Amino acid sequence: MNRRNTKQRETILGVLHTAEGPLGIPEIHARAKANLESLGLATVYRAVKRLRDEQEILEVDLPGEEAHFEVRRAHHHHHFRCQKCQKVFELDFCPLHLPSGTLLPNGYRVLEHHLTLYGLCQNCDSRAA
Repeated sequence: MNRRNTKQRETILGVLHTAEGPLGIPEIHARAKANLESLGLATVYRAVKRLRDEQEILEVDLPGEEAHFEVRRAHHHHHFRCQKCQKVFELDFCPLHLPSGTLLPNGYRVLEHHLTLYGLCQNCDSRAA
């Protein structure tokens, strides 16, 4: 597939590379617009779809929310959602240690897993100060 490296595409990838976790389309648009003032919301939707289809970025499913997106990482990771500020952070560890192929009771075989933890981030947790 012929990929065009447009200014819009590069700006969106830059936003996702510097994000602390996956972002929704409105967040991507707001951050990218700071660098490329003429960037429209429809352009962001099209570019994100193309980047996802080309597997440069991944769609992160957060139950009950619109899709979030992040750059493809080489390592397995999970996410943490702050219930106060609503930010989503990337966790660089796996609390489950559940390898692919694990056989669960009743014959369920694990192929992959995704986990989102919910709570308060360090900035929002008054007890962390």
